[in-house]
Amino acid sequence: MEKVATAAAPAAIGPYSQAITANGFVFTSGQIPLDPATGAVVEGGITEQARQSMKNVKAVLEAAGADLTTVAKTTCFLADMGDFAAFNEVYAGYFTGNPARSCVAVKDLPKGVLCEVEAVAIVKS
Repeated sequence: MEKVATAAAPAAIGPYSQAITANGFVFTSGQIPLDPATGAVVEGGITEQARQSMKNVKAVLEAAGADLTTVAKTTCFLADMGDFAAFNEVYAGYFTGNPARSCVAVKDLPKGVLCEVEAVAIVKS
C-alpha cells in the first residue's frame, strides 16, 4: 500500500491520508469542499460546495494515477437530502461514466459542510 498526497487538494485534517493505493486501486478519503489554497470552506450553497468536493476528489485521483473515468464506486454524504437534486446535477458533470454510487444523508459533516465525496478507482497502467 502507498499513501497518496497532493497539494492540489486539502491536506488531511486528522490521522488519515488523502488516499491509499493498493493492488491497482485507489481509495480516497472523503473530500469536503475546502479550498486547498486557503483551507477554508468555499462560500456558497450546495452547488458551490459540491463542485469543490468534486475538484478535490479529481485532484486526489490524479495524484494517485487515476482519474474520474476510472472511478468504479463513489460514496456521497449530504447534510440534507433536500439538496440531492442540486448535488446530483453537479455530480453528473464530473462522473459521466456513471460509476456505482451510494448517497446518504448524515446528521453532521466536518466543519459544517453540506457534502462529502469519496471514491474507489482503478489506477491507470
